[in-house]
Amino acid sequence: MFLLNSDDLDALWNCLRENCVIDDATAAEKMNYEDFCHIASVCTEQIGPKCRQFFSPSNFMKFVKDDAGRIAILPFYLYVLRTVSLTQARIDMSEHDQDSDGFLQSHEMESYIMGLIPNLAQLRDMLETFRQMYCRIAAQKFFFFCDPHRRGKACIKKMLLSNCLQELMELHQESEEEVTETEQAENWFSLTSAQRVCDMFLALDKDASGSLSKQELKEYADGTLTEIFIERVFDEHVRRGKSSRVNSREMDFDSFLDFVLALENKDTPEGLTYLFRCLDLQGRGFLTTADIHSLFRDVHKKWIEGGNYELCIEDVRDEIWDMVKPSDPLKITLNDLLGCKQGGTVASMLIDVRGFWAHDNRENLLQEEEEPPEEESQ
Repeated sequence: MFLLNSDDLDALWNCLRENCVIDDATAAEKMNYEDFCHIASVCTEQIGPKCRQFFSPSNFMKFVKDDAGRIAILPFYLYVLRTVSLTQARIDMSEHDQDSDGFLQSHEMESYIMGLIPNLAQLRDMLETFRQMYCRIAAQKFFFFCDPHRRGKACIKKMLLSNCLQELMELHQESEEEVTETEQAENWFSLTSAQRVCDMFLALDKDASGSLSKQELKEYADGTLTEIFIERVFDEHVRRGKSSRVNSREMDFDSFLDFVLALENKDTPEGLTYLFRCLDLQGRGFLTTADIHSLFRDVHKKWIEGGNYELCIEDVRDEIWDMVKPSDPLKITLNDLLGCKQGGTVASMLIDVRGFWAHDNRENLLQEEEEPPEEESQ
């Protein structure tokens, strides 16, 4: 199959615009099926038969139609653009698949990303000395979301369908074209975000050993995470060193990237799965009221140390139960947290005093909005 190149895509867009109609009500550029067939013929003449694949009747039927049976040309063009990008990405990834098994290992994914950098507007001016580190940080997100069993290789098909690739490809956009600092910071693949994560690790690594001890990790996020959570992170997600001594276990950079990804994506199944393993103190696959009490006790301690009002741990425990509404009234499972749509909030409340403060403050604001204003005394 021959792919459309950038000139072909420009020609397709011009052809669509020159042969569409303008909707009087919305001013949107649209085409009916007759227009669609005509444009297909014109494009085939101008571009060649490689564009025919996009002009099938089934493709036309995929798009929302107005009362006159017309579809907007922009969604159709974006569909073509995305299909071409995904196909090119599949070809490029497959070229890095040394085992030809449909999977990429970390170094293969890093090599693929390295090849993209010159073509991504927001990355092409990156310092040469930072490129390898950037590729390591970027590749880790693909593996966090597409290698759930931590086998060290991720399925190419799964990576193509993930949001990760879409976020990475957004960096095609020129940086001056209204890409705000907030948008850059929120996109894991932006240079701003990669530098932020790298700087965080270096700041925490006080002894410059290249890995983090429990004591060093406790300073993450200004020390708002609980000690029991940090302990559980090391129990569940940090491999022991070659020495058998417990104190030899430290968090390497890749494990730190997973840690940050989990905390910054708590509402995703992957992020919540990572955190649930830490919350599951007994490793039984569920949380009991006793587990909730143990976890929140550390949050409560930090809450009081911060000068906040006294609160009842049992009340918070009951509130969490009400939020989750577990299928079994005696225990909360990962599926319960995923199903209640508030799993990320519950996890934050149990591991981070700042997360609990954000929830508590939101609840107080909601109560204030619901309370009717007091009538003035006559």
